[in-house]
Amino acid sequence: MPPTHEVTNQVPLLAGHDLAEDPTLLEGLRREGAGWAEAELHELGVLAGTERVQEWGRLVNENPPKLRTHDRVGNRIDEVEFHPHWHELMDVAVSHGLHAAPWRQDRPGGHVARAAKFYVWSQIEAGHTCPISMTYSAVPALRHNPDLATAYEPLLAANVYDFGLREPSTKRGLIAGMSMTEKQGGSDVRANTTTARPTGDGGYVLTGHKWFTSAPMSDLFLTLAQAPGGLSCFLLPRVLPDGTRNRIHLQRLKDKLGNRSNASAEIEYDEAVGWLVGEEGRGVRTIIEMVNNTRLDCVIGGAAGLRYGALRAAHHARHRHTFGQALDRQPLMTNVLADLAVESEAATMAALRLAGASDRAAGGDRQEEALRRLALAVTKYWVCKRAPAHAAEALECLGGNGYVEESGMPRLFRESPLSSIWEGSGNVAALDALRAMGKQPDSVEAFFTEVEQAEGADPRLDDAIGRVRKELADLSDVEFRARRVVELLALVFQGSLLVRHGDKAVADAFCASRLGGDWGIAFGTLPAGVDTHAINSRVWP
Repeated sequence: MPPTHEVTNQVPLLAGHDLAEDPTLLEGLRREGAGWAEAELHELGVLAGTERVQEWGRLVNENPPKLRTHDRVGNRIDEVEFHPHWHELMDVAVSHGLHAAPWRQDRPGGHVARAAKFYVWSQIEAGHTCPISMTYSAVPALRHNPDLATAYEPLLAANVYDFGLREPSTKRGLIAGMSMTEKQGGSDVRANTTTARPTGDGGYVLTGHKWFTSAPMSDLFLTLAQAPGGLSCFLLPRVLPDGTRNRIHLQRLKDKLGNRSNASAEIEYDEAVGWLVGEEGRGVRTIIEMVNNTRLDCVIGGAAGLRYGALRAAHHARHRHTFGQALDRQPLMTNVLADLAVESEAATMAALRLAGASDRAAGGDRQEEALRRLALAVTKYWVCKRAPAHAAEALECLGGNGYVEESGMPRLFRESPLSSIWEGSGNVAALDALRAMGKQPDSVEAFFTEVEQAEGADPRLDDAIGRVRKELADLSDVEFRARRVVELLALVFQGSLLVRHGDKAVADAFCASRLGGDWGIAFGTLPAGVDTHAINSRVWP
């Protein structure tokens, strides 16, 4: 073999580490009342860091699901085939309670513990977390029909993954999906044309076409349809109590940019049987509880992607040498890496604070519920909006190697826009924040009560809080300014958390750049004087 084939200056595989060994994550876990979950979190982090599990993530994306509408003799079966590793990923997620553990455990910090585990495990493979998130989010919505909740909640919260189309009550555990979007409406779900006709026995039959249905092989679906009393929420099982298949026909699977491992389908309801959840005409209000919980997972998943990108970029730069020294010792690269790390830490801290608010709101804390209402909307907008730019910069840190599939960075980049689109794109999230402020003024009071706890600690944050008050003092043309207003709210929320609880160097860099304006447009434009060494040292497991 010619000597030109000797491999030098290439980066070793990032494997054999604990993904939970993340100071921002662990500090937040303890601060938000879930330190009791640390041992299990590390157990999951070690598993996620293995080369074997990373291969699961690669293979399920390179071998996406396949739709089988009919069997060999022409019977309609409407099934989706997944790669075997999909089921292994799902089994780990369910057995560790990433789906619905907080609803079955009456323990403080349950939502925070679940959020931390979701954050760690989704760094390996994001697609399968869609049905996991839907199952988590379905439970509070389902409680609007106590009989249905009694029948199905214990199975939705069970820690057993039991794949296959069977009558739900015969299974050891259930997975839930959601089906709202239609061709003519998109985010405007009130434009739905699917109809629901009462049958006289307490049920309804639904007829219509759904443009996007999450996780079509789920056991149960929450969906919207027009009942005699208006747009309403319904629960539909894939298999009916008599063992026959419900008339839910899978028309095709979406050929998506990313999220390739997860099946998303167009479906047809052909007089499919369902049961009312909540009251007729109050479907949006009923299902919005599910939407808000999946929005929390958009934030957590977005933060996980930022962490994955920052870690991969730092790993490459530490092991790659150029111009006589390690790449992570080059001054400009230290700026880029630190900027990526600051964005990651700010997102992680906000995600865990929101999970903590979810815990306390579930316990009856009205102040935390009000804070969550507004802070979730603004954080969902901002963290998810930052993901594509962050992923692109992290990919670029690997150079040409990052543009190659084997690096894993193209998959991160393709995945990065999803959370900003899912459960309300940027405009929807920004306008929802305005809606929260208008309809629930206590959410604004709760927001200021939260961020003002950091007043006096950093003048740049104080000035930003003042700018927020000025933006909200004049609500003329506020819809036109919605993104600007919500962005500032999100940055102030993140900044207040970093100043109060974060690493000093990270908080200083954040306030100088994001709040003080001493920052360019691209990542890697932090001002002189920032302690990039201290920031970058926190990235490593």
